[in-house]
Amino acid sequence: MDGERDATTPDESRPPGADGRPRPSRKTVLRAALAAGVALPVSMAAVPALARGAVGSGTGPELTPPCDDGDHPTPEQIEGPYFKPNSPERTSLLEPGTPGTRLTVTGYVFGRACLPLAGVLLDFWQADTNGAYDNTGFRMRGHQYTDARGAFTLTTVVPGLYPGRTRHIHVKAQAPGRPVLTTQLYFPGEPRNNTDSLFDARLLMTVRDAGGAKQAAFDFVLDVAQSPSPTPTPTDPPPGTTWAVGTSYRSGDRVTYGGRTYACLQAHTAQPGWEPPNVPALWGPA
Repeated sequence: MDGERDATTPDESRPPGADGRPRPSRKTVLRAALAAGVALPVSMAAVPALARGAVGSGTGPELTPPCDDGDHPTPEQIEGPYFKPNSPERTSLLEPGTPGTRLTVTGYVFGRACLPLAGVLLDFWQADTNGAYDNTGFRMRGHQYTDARGAFTLTTVVPGLYPGRTRHIHVKAQAPGRPVLTTQLYFPGEPRNNTDSLFDARLLMTVRDAGGAKQAAFDFVLDVAQSPSPTPTPTDPPPGTTWAVGTSYRSGDRVTYGGRTYACLQAHTAQPGWEPPNVPALWGPA
């Protein structure tokens, strides 16, 4: 199902590129560029994102709202009865002896122009593996701030079930000087997703197995106005480079960059800032 699609897998429901192949999601490239510390082309922030699949179309919705013209920030959800203020600042909710399946959630926080937001306060709380909330202390509760790249990491356990709800993680997100977004994150493939009246498919994380643990990803889009960054200045490629801006590459194509060989992971048209060493979502060592 969509919720289990890997972040590097082309979405066949997306409109094709000039070469007739499915284009990678803009968020996939944004995540890869941020992870590599690459400046983003202004076109990535200025053009509308590809549309989410409409309900009933058979393609399913995007896992998270896209950064587009600013009309699709991450949906709000109710706070619920178990929020407590003044949680400790920490990126891991684990304590010695914490039972349950380990879960690591990573992602980025973007504004309306698809630019990362640093210093965003993220306050997480959830049930433990038995489905219980700690309402006297701060087990399974904590807050943190996004780094300079707009990135966050949460280490916790898969929350347990309790009557009336599917598995979920609560979160409040607040950019500096902006209103608080209160919402919940969900797990794909959960039977109770179909019966939980609060469940929203737009808030599904991507989740995959990692040995005996699980890894999840989710990107927030906050209702924060931004100005796109300037287009990076093109530079001459290093010797031993066959990769070229403007070339349409297909999955499996091989190029060299700086004397190293890379294989294309998903079809795309090369742009400045998308050099093979800098975008692991598009290129891998061959």
